[in-house]
Amino acid sequence: MRGREDTERVAPARPAVPTEGRPGEVNVVVNAPPGGTLQRWLTGPRVTGLPQPAEQRPPKLSFEFFPPKNEALEQGLWAAIRRLEPLAPRFVSVTYGAGGSTRARTHETVARLARETSLTPAAHLTCVGATCAEVDEVARDYLEAGVRHVVALRGDPPAGASEYAPHPGGYAQAEDLVRGLRRIADFDISVGAYPETHPAAASALSDLDYLKRKIDAGATRAITQYFFDTDIYLRFLDLCGAARITVPIVPGILPVSNFKQVQRFSAMCGASVPSWMAKLFEGLDDDAETRRMIAAVVAAEQVRLLQANGVDEFHFYTLNRADLTYAIAHLLGVRPRQPSEPAEPVTKAEEAVAAIAPIGAVGAKG
Repeated sequence: MRGREDTERVAPARPAVPTEGRPGEVNVVVNAPPGGTLQRWLTGPRVTGLPQPAEQRPPKLSFEFFPPKNEALEQGLWAAIRRLEPLAPRFVSVTYGAGGSTRARTHETVARLARETSLTPAAHLTCVGATCAEVDEVARDYLEAGVRHVVALRGDPPAGASEYAPHPGGYAQAEDLVRGLRRIADFDISVGAYPETHPAAASALSDLDYLKRKIDAGATRAITQYFFDTDIYLRFLDLCGAARITVPIVPGILPVSNFKQVQRFSAMCGASVPSWMAKLFEGLDDDAETRRMIAAVVAAEQVRLLQANGVDEFHFYTLNRADLTYAIAHLLGVRPRQPSEPAEPVTKAEEAVAAIAPIGAVGAKG
């Protein structure tokens, strides 16, 4: 993987000889009594570390929100949107509840984004609980509202159902939904990808084959379920490349401010939580401020490591909390766009060139 060796290169232990002196410097003998603390520091390997932030271009970001359930939450959502809008994300997506339970609120939020903001909205759309004709009607409503980007997902089973079952007369899978959207209009279509394999998949290879079919049906990018171990994502990119997938596999990034909640959700969706992360949040159940600081550092480091491996686009699951996402974006060098600066367009040609070469939570299953 190009660039990965840059983060792993180590310098040999320094010899115990005097340094070459320069004007104004004192020669130092790199030696110390055996067994001492300084000796341990001096003889350990030297790790070059990540590139300095100034050496990396700010990444391209997109943000995900979920529709509000009541007026108070709606005010919070729009405060979050307005806070993040100046960062000029490539797009912002709005989720669809399990079983299509938030369809009306999703549509209302997405339409308002198109009307009242400078943002490019992306509407989640699922196969659950509707016929093909009903789903097609929703897609045409989005077109009329000025929405050209759809996140096409199979969808979670409705409340009370343990397994997914296609709706009679509906789209059976996300692959079919992508084809249906392509028949309606030239949508920009994102689909879900699962670096640690979809929980319902028979195997990792069958899951990868399903992703390939969604891409071949007309999807322009895939957005991954969140993950915390960067090697898992990089290995997944290698598999996508071997499967001849050529669209961007955009990593989904989840800042963790509530570790116990993430543990519970990860157990349901098949995302692994590394032991080192549990150690970081240990003893902080009643210390939300410290948790947020740790969350910002961990997410920024994850992104910077992926940047060092050539990845330059990231999708943040904001959970409608703007301040944490804003802080992470700032750490990554992303700054508010000035009024005179044009928004960066997303072109299909650019997406094709970006591909998945090492420069690979979607909430609903897809």
